Amino acid sequence: MSPFRGALLVLAVIVAACLGAAAAADQPGSAEGYTIAGRIKIDAASAKGFGLPAKTSNTKVILNGGQKVTFARPDGYFAFHNVPARTHLIEVSSLGYFFSPVRVDISARNPGHIQAALTENRRVLNELVLEPLKAEQYYEVREPFNIMSLLKSPMGLMVGFMVLMVFVMPKMMENIDPEEIKQAQEQMRNSPVPSFSGLLARANS
Repeated sequence: MSPFRGALLVLAVIVAACLGAAAAADQPGSAEGYTIAGRIKIDAASAKGFGLPAKTSNTKVILNGGQKVTFARPDGYFAFHNVPARTHLIEVSSLGYFFSPVRVDISARNPGHIQAALTENRRVLNELVLEPLKAEQYYEVREPFNIMSLLKSPMGLMVGFMVLMVFVMPKMMENIDPEEIKQAQEQMRNSPVPSFSGLLARANS
C-alpha cells in the first residue's frame, strides 16, 4: 500500500468517527440522557375572582421533587436536559394557580418516545402543554349583609323579645280584671320573701 493510500484511509476513518459522534449527539437518547421540553399555558382571560395576572416567567417547574428545577421562559417554554430513561414526575409552582402533577414516562426501548399524563385525572397529554386546573384563593370571600342572619343571632333574638314584650304586655294588661290585679299585688305583699339563709337551712335539713 502506498503512503498516499494509507493517508487517505486514515483521513476517512477520522471523518467517519466525527460524523458518528455528531449523529449520536443529535439523538435525544444519547448516552447523557434525554430532553423533556414543554410549555406552560396560563390564559389571562380565564382568571376569575382572586386569580392573579398570568406571569409565566415566575412559574417554577420541578422535576422529581427537586432533583432539577427550572423556570419557564416568558413565552412559557421550559426544558430539562440529560434526563435518564424512566418514570419522572413534573410539578408546576405558580402563584395564584394550581397545576396537576404530570407523570412522564421515557422509554429506553423506543428512543425519543415520551408519554405524559396528568396524575389528577389521568388524562394523557399528546403534547406537554400544562394548564392550571383552577385559580387558588388565598382569602375568604366576605359574606354579604343578610338581615335574617342578624335576626337569628342571640343578640337579635333578645332585642326582638324585648320589643315584643314592650308592645304586647300593655295589651295583655288591658284584658286583665283590675280586681285580680289588686288581689295578686296583696298576695305578693303578704307572702314572705324567703331569704337565702333560709333556703340553705331547708336544703341542709
